[in-house]
Amino acid sequence: MIDLKTLYELGIPRLPELTGPAMKAANKAVSNGAKPAAVKALVSALAHSESPTEEPMGELKQLFMPLAKLLAKARAEHTFYTERETPAPWKSWAKGDVENAAFEQMANACRLPIAVGGALMPDAHTGYGLPIGGVLAVRNAVIPYAVGVDIACRMRITILDLPYEKLETESDRFAEALEAETRFGVGAEFSKGERRDHPVMHRDWSITPPTKQQYGRALAQLGTSGAGNHFVEFGKLSVAQDIDEPTLKLKAGVYIALLSHSGSRGAGSAVADYYSEVARSLHPELPDELRHLAWLDLDTKEGKEYWNAMQLMGDYASANHELIHEHVLKHLGVGSLGFVENHHNFAWKETYNGEELIVHRKGATPAGEGVLGIIPGSMGTPGYIVRGKGNEASFRSCSHGAGRAMSRKAAFKTLKHEKMAEILESCGIRLLSGSIDESPEVYKDIGNVIASQGDLIDTLAEFDPKIVKMAPEEGSRPRWVKKKEAKAAEKAAKAALEAGKTDKKNEVVTAEKVTEKAPDTPAETASDTEPEVVYEVVGIHFHVVNDCNDECKG
Repeated sequence: MIDLKTLYELGIPRLPELTGPAMKAANKAVSNGAKPAAVKALVSALAHSESPTEEPMGELKQLFMPLAKLLAKARAEHTFYTERETPAPWKSWAKGDVENAAFEQMANACRLPIAVGGALMPDAHTGYGLPIGGVLAVRNAVIPYAVGVDIACRMRITILDLPYEKLETESDRFAEALEAETRFGVGAEFSKGERRDHPVMHRDWSITPPTKQQYGRALAQLGTSGAGNHFVEFGKLSVAQDIDEPTLKLKAGVYIALLSHSGSRGAGSAVADYYSEVARSLHPELPDELRHLAWLDLDTKEGKEYWNAMQLMGDYASANHELIHEHVLKHLGVGSLGFVENHHNFAWKETYNGEELIVHRKGATPAGEGVLGIIPGSMGTPGYIVRGKGNEASFRSCSHGAGRAMSRKAAFKTLKHEKMAEILESCGIRLLSGSIDESPEVYKDIGNVIASQGDLIDTLAEFDPKIVKMAPEEGSRPRWVKKKEAKAAEKAAKAALEAGKTDKKNEVVTAEKVTEKAPDTPAETASDTEPEVVYEVVGIHFHVVNDCNDECKG
């Protein structure tokens, strides 16, 4: 039996109009006596061929020609990969502190036949397919992995109508608002009685299979922040000169500001996963180094579906920020003097030299002429409100942050919580919750990042974090850390259990001796006196109950 998973592995695109006929033909051939290996080889050859109907099929031609025609039709509707003579041009604003792999990924992206040009921002680092900080302009196609897994991850800053001194004198009040009105961690959501509401949830979520499937999850996670580098924080916004922009007007001075960073949560991730798989299945011809850059032509059903789902996820992410800010300010009973917001994992239709292009900004911020945006630093360094200069060499883009200088894995292995606390204390920053892999030490120097893109942006204001809320470490640690800790805790629990059995035997022996010496003294049994053994390893508890371990999350 050749199943669906095998067909995908052989290169059959994940399209119902192809998978059904492919499975029928393959299994009919096997039931007729053809060797499974030969059938798989033929299916793979047809799936990878630029001209499926011209492939040699031998005795299986009659059975497989209908599939070959369907594959040929599908190929005709999609741009097929062929190595171009000259890659599309791209320009880098990244300096020497960026890994070579990020430069290689950007160069590889410009090998795509659909690529027109690209740019690499100063905060760049290695990603999947397109590097973080990568900008890629293409013709009539969209690349799910060039948008990113967290579709429409975005920033929002709101300036509070309240004297800055209040943040210093009433710190607990502001901290309590963050604790009460935000939810962080993998899978974080509001309980049914606490759930938020927004017009985006009254839209048609049945427009694509993944959005329809994710509606309930999105409803529960509406207004939440998730994990990773997502945050909600209060800080000091310093405005050196009056800001008089169409969307923001502030007098020079110091303000309290609320800054948030998060995206489309689990729903966006599901959309990204679904259409990334569809795109890869449509392009089995891509070499390994380009497979995460598989694209969807916008004229196709799949391309239109992804584009519509991406737009919905963008509106959903915006709603998350709107609700976070609305509820935090309502909790405080204060008003707003204005706000700025922007996406940085998205694709836009923009015109360059009279031609409409699809511009992907994966970890890059729109910086069109006069367009306001936000570039954050870290939990311990400044962020900035910026104004774009519309530099077309960067496809009107700038960085989206400081950029990581250390991987999460390296951070968990090498950094110390004490050092992170020392850094934050020296800056007068109160961390309500956060993880070691988000310590200021893991990021590049935000000052250097801003300075290296002076031809892309002007800075209008500086934001210094003061009260920071992120996912607690238990909600952020990667699986490999949790597995390692779980194994160590399990081993310790088993050792303790064995030790307990030994102690029990010794107690019984001692009791027998006592009974021999003093018959009138009742012997205590180990089961009456043995306490419950609990081992805690960073929030994971193992309760030893008889001969098994019951795990619970702290």
